[in-house]
Amino acid sequence: MKEKEIVQRNNKVLREKAKEILIKDIKTPKIKKILKEMSAALKSQNDGVAIAAPQIGYSLSIFVVSGKIFHKDFSRGEKEFKKIPENEIPNDMVFINPKISKLSREKEWLPEGCLSVRWLYGNVFRSKKATVTAYDENGKKFVRGASGLLAQIFQHETDHLNGVLFIDHAKDVKEELPG
Repeated sequence: MKEKEIVQRNNKVLREKAKEILIKDIKTPKIKKILKEMSAALKSQNDGVAIAAPQIGYSLSIFVVSGKIFHKDFSRGEKEFKKIPENEIPNDMVFINPKISKLSREKEWLPEGCLSVRWLYGNVFRSKKATVTAYDENGKKFVRGASGLLAQIFQHETDHLNGVLFIDHAKDVKEELPG
């Protein structure tokens, strides 16, 4: 399968409100294909921890969190992520029609970047904890609470599904090229 390109910030799909997926359509070949493409695009980026469907050109309410963040050795260095052997990486976590159901009042400024806003980084004021209600790839509804990086991911990816990019509300944005 040819890898889907990650669209960049000037692409209008990133500014659209993503469409919800009908529960009966979750297990269709079309959605399965999109989920595969999302995981492949995410795996292609060493610094990627999650991706939303609009980032590969689909205005659909889906995001995928890389399984690597659930690995015991996962750590985020300055710009690099520690290499984890492929066979040790847990499965990616799929969130279809995600809705943030709870955010903590306690917030903090956190460094952020985005696969669709290369190579800009800035600080975003995010809740320390977040709870999401969503459907998995089998159409099963679930609720997942999170703190730290995962809570930040929930907020960042939900913004994508609402047509918002982190640079819309970040401060101290600067370009940092890799290498």
